Amino acid sequence: MNEKLLHTPDGVRDIYDLECKRKLKVLEQIHHVLLLYSYQDISTPTFEYFDIFNMDKGSAPSNEMFKFFDRNNNTLVLRPDMTPSVARCVAKYYADEELPIRLCYSGNSFKNALLHQGKLSEFTQVGGELINDDSSAADAEIIACVISCLKEVGLKEFQIEIGEVDYFKGIIEEAGIDSHTEEKIREYIQIKNFFGLSEFVDRLDISDRTKRALSGFNMLFGGLDMLDVAAALVDNKRSLEAIERMRRVYNAISSYGYDEYISFDLSMINGYNYYTGIIFNGYTYGTGDAIVKGGRYNNLMSKFGKEAASVGFAIYVDDLMNAISRNKIEVPLDYSNILILYDREYQKEAIELAAYYRQNDKKVELVRKSVKHGIEDYIEYAKQMHFLNMYVVKENEQLDVYSMANGTVTNSDIKTIKGLVIDE
Repeated sequence: MNEKLLHTPDGVRDIYDLECKRKLKVLEQIHHVLLLYSYQDISTPTFEYFDIFNMDKGSAPSNEMFKFFDRNNNTLVLRPDMTPSVARCVAKYYADEELPIRLCYSGNSFKNALLHQGKLSEFTQVGGELINDDSSAADAEIIACVISCLKEVGLKEFQIEIGEVDYFKGIIEEAGIDSHTEEKIREYIQIKNFFGLSEFVDRLDISDRTKRALSGFNMLFGGLDMLDVAAALVDNKRSLEAIERMRRVYNAISSYGYDEYISFDLSMINGYNYYTGIIFNGYTYGTGDAIVKGGRYNNLMSKFGKEAASVGFAIYVDDLMNAISRNKIEVPLDYSNILILYDREYQKEAIELAAYYRQNDKKVELVRKSVKHGIEDYIEYAKQMHFLNMYVVKENEQLDVYSMANGTVTNSDIKTIKGLVIDE
C-alpha cells in the first residue's frame, strides 16, 4: 500500500466520527434559524465558469481559485465564494421579481490558500441573502439573523463589528484621489498600518481636512459614540449619509434586543470589492479570523443583468466549530437509540424487531454476532457509539437488555419491548 494514499492533499482534511456529528448538528441549528427568518433554500453548483467569479465581479483573485478546463476548453473554477453564484441564480430565475427575496445556502467553497498559513483550501459556508431590499431595516435583519444563529449554537460572548464602505468612498470621492492612490490607502487601512497611512497621506496633494479624515481611521472603532467622532471628521454628503445609515441600523438592531453584540469599525474594508454599503464581521474567543462576514452589495446583480439591491452574510463553519470547541460549548447530539445483537438462528426475530423500531422513527443498528467477539466487546462498542440500550436476542423471543446509562442487565421479551417503543 502506498502510504501517500492514506493522506489528504495540503489544505483539505477528513471530518469523521463525533467531529462530523457536531458539525452536522451545528449546520442543522443554523438552518433552523434561517427558516425562522423565512429564508428559502437554494443550491448552486460546486464549479462554475471562471467569469462568474473574476475580478470584475469583485470576488476572489484569479490566483486564489482552483481552475480547470472542460472538454470544450471553457475555464471552470471551484467556487471560492457563494454570493456570486446566488446572484447569477437570482438574475436568471427571479429576473422580474421586485419584492424581497430571501435565500439561504450551505456548502463547501474553495480557495487556493498559501501553504503554512494554517488555512483550509476547502471550507464550509452557510449563509443568507436578502435581495430587492435597500432599506436599513434589511441591513439590521441580516445582522440580527447572524446573531440569532450564533446564539442558537451556544455562543454567548461574541461581537459583530459593523463598517460602512461609503464612509471611506465619500472621502476618496471628495478628494478626487485616483484609483492607484486609493488602493494604496486601502491597503494601509486593511493591514492596520496607521503610522504608514499617516505618512503616506501627508505627502498627498489634498486638503488638510481630508488628510485628517484619512489619518483618523486609527480611532474610528468602538461603540455608538464613535460615530459622532467619525461625523466630525467629514463634511461630504456620502460619508455623512453612511454614518446616519449606521445609526438607523443600530436602532433597528436594538429593537431586536441585540445591541450588546454590536460595535463599529470604520477601518474595516472587506477584501471583496462588490460591497457597497454596510459591511460586518463577527468575532468570538478561540479564533483569530472572523467567523462571519457579510455586507451590502447593491451592484453585483447588475453584472448578471438584474438591478437589485442586496445584503447578505456567510458563516465560516469550520472556524465556528473551532470557536465552539475552544469555548467548551456542548453540541447536543442525536445518537442511535438501540443496538440489536443476534445470533444467526435468531435473525428473523431481530430483523422484525428492528423494522418495528424504524417504522416508529427510532434509530436502530442491527448486528449479527461474530464468533470472533464476546458480549463484552459489543458492550464496549455500544458505549463507544453512544447507544442508549443494547438488546441481545435469545430463544423464544427473549431479550437481554443492556442499559448503557447505568450498566444494568435485565430480561424482557420482544412483545413487551414493542409495546414500549412509542414511549421511549
